Amino acid sequence: MTAHYQAERDGVLVTTDPARIDFEVVHGFLSRSYWATGIPRERLQKAIDHSLCFSLFTGDRQIGFARVITDRATFAYLADVFVAADARGEGLGTWFMSVPFAHPDLQGLRRFSLATRDAHGLYRKFGFDTPKQPDRLMEIVRRADELYPPPDDPQK
Repeated sequence: MTAHYQAERDGVLVTTDPARIDFEVVHGFLSRSYWATGIPRERLQKAIDHSLCFSLFTGDRQIGFARVITDRATFAYLADVFVAADARGEGLGTWFMSVPFAHPDLQGLRRFSLATRDAHGLYRKFGFDTPKQPDRLMEIVRRADELYPPPDDPQK
């Protein structure tokens, strides 16, 4: 049996055990988020299956999630981070984000990246900053409607 990384604080648990992920909660939140609007269930499941995921629980209720895409040697990208609205405002998000940075497989990485629209203050606490040489970065960005077309209209 594989040992999964975990951390506990005041009755709140973070675990990397993929069997603990409440997919309905995660998909429900992410499919309505600004960064993954409309993501199909199958696409999200594939992303989870190929990432190092951190699930935040109070009791049996999943209240947060974060996904790290990594080779576990040189690079990592932090994605799909959320804490449920009713669990925010008491420092839980900051503690939750400290857990991936303590994970043994994410030590000594040359680059750790992320993108955010509104959580710069949180991520700066962990050393993130604007790119020092943004002219070296490139990306391809596709709109959600290009990737996840709406299902066929059953009325047709």
